[in-house]
Amino acid sequence: MRAETIAVGSELLLGQISNTNAQIISRALQEIGVDVYYHTCVGDNEERIKQVFKIALERSDVIIFTGGLGPTLDDLTKETVSSFLNLPLQLDEPSLERIKDYFKKKGKPMTQNNYKQALLPEGSSPILNRKGTAPGVLLKYGEKIIIMLPGPPFEMEPMLTESVIPYLAKSSQNTIFSRVLKFYEIGESLLEEKIKDLIVGQSNPTIAPLAKMGEVTLRITAKAEDIETARNLIRPVEEEIVKRVGQYLYGFDNESIEEIVAGLLLTSKKSISIAESCTGGLMAHKLTNIPGISEVFERGVVSYSNRAKQELLNVKAETLGEYGAVSEQTAMEMAQGIRITANTDIGVSITGIAGPGGGSPEKPVGLVYIGYADSKTVIVEKHLFTGDRMDIKQRSVDAALHMVRRMLKGSGD
Repeated sequence: MRAETIAVGSELLLGQISNTNAQIISRALQEIGVDVYYHTCVGDNEERIKQVFKIALERSDVIIFTGGLGPTLDDLTKETVSSFLNLPLQLDEPSLERIKDYFKKKGKPMTQNNYKQALLPEGSSPILNRKGTAPGVLLKYGEKIIIMLPGPPFEMEPMLTESVIPYLAKSSQNTIFSRVLKFYEIGESLLEEKIKDLIVGQSNPTIAPLAKMGEVTLRITAKAEDIETARNLIRPVEEEIVKRVGQYLYGFDNESIEEIVAGLLLTSKKSISIAESCTGGLMAHKLTNIPGISEVFERGVVSYSNRAKQELLNVKAETLGEYGAVSEQTAMEMAQGIRITANTDIGVSITGIAGPGGGSPEKPVGLVYIGYADSKTVIVEKHLFTGDRMDIKQRSVDAALHMVRRMLKGSGD
């Protein structure tokens, strides 16, 4: 089956909110073997909604609308679909009762415009909304399946997983399964060159490279009758890729680098402390997003000024005077200082120039030093990152996390 999503809402086109629903729906459909070919976004305008709906009916078997099911005049999805298909809207009494109960439980009056949320196209079925007032709509129109869901993801996603996916799974003959391989310190072009013959010869499974900030991913996707068969199709391809470029592989699927580092720290029972300058606590923030990290994360210090580096980390005034805050020597003393002060197994430091100002020919914007210290080793890496201020901060933290990962895995050299 071929599917597409249509997100309705002028706020999406204005960039006020992101269309995360398309991502959520596509991932869910992939798991049951439904191919998503198109994502469309359209504003709150009846004629334009009709135009995109007409195109969708001609090219897709499943059309999933999100948004436009609210009580206000600019919520037009049901009205537009019903008008286009010449299906009158009819009151669904159970839906109306649920809406009334919703407001009663909230202790708020139900306004007249909320009644329109209980109107459904003739021949359709309601999709239960446990999180809000607007029921979804499931409509079989000839050979087409038309689904309408609310726009807020916290309402839409439970309806998708509890009702829509089980319904569509009965009609799908295949499962689509993907395995994502994540690489660091290798560019997209070099990675592709090393596995070019596999990409050229692909059929089922397929291989798709994708470059992100500071890393490259390969998505291996197979279509089969069930997940286990799809896994078996992927396995030899994955093994061959790992054989060729495994030294750059750091994770799989949705694993983040901070999750991987946290897992290594917890498994090895190694405690860590961090001294950050140009990244302003971003590394500590990422690690502390991981549940259970308090067992190994002792503290993070934002030592932005030279004074802070001296008072909190015992960086020597002579070091700062001779080499400057952004230097190998300062990064080394910061890593050692935080480790000793916090009494942890590992100390990490980041110091650099995030820009847009502050650079010089000798020390340009993007110059970052990352230090690592444990009981046996003290090392410093020099990096020159590109991008804006936030890009440089993000790249610096990723590099520091990968440095810790390598050291914990015993491949620090």
